[in-house]
Amino acid sequence: MVKDFAAGPGSALRSLAAIGAGLATAAAVVVGAVLALFAAATVTVIAVMGSILLGFAGLAMRARRTVRARRRNDDIIEARHLGGHHWVAYGWTERS
Repeated sequence: MVKDFAAGPGSALRSLAAIGAGLATAAAVVVGAVLALFAAATVTVIAVMGSILLGFAGLAMRARRTVRARRRNDDIIEARHLGGHHWVAYGWTERS
């Protein structure tokens, strides 16, 4: 009986169902748009963090090359720890 009543061409339930469907569709579109913006923001944050990480890696590599280039100093002697308070130094007799 209700099916026959709602199936009529000028039924109030049909127009109410159409309004409800339209509202549900609009709500789904809004939720989808919000989720799309959230996903885009997430991707942007990940990209920014990745570029910052690559920048820090580049700075670290530059610092490593700079330290390696400056390491050659003739005033420093080489020493090896033998255990306890015992050390052996190399290269101090060859300095002039």
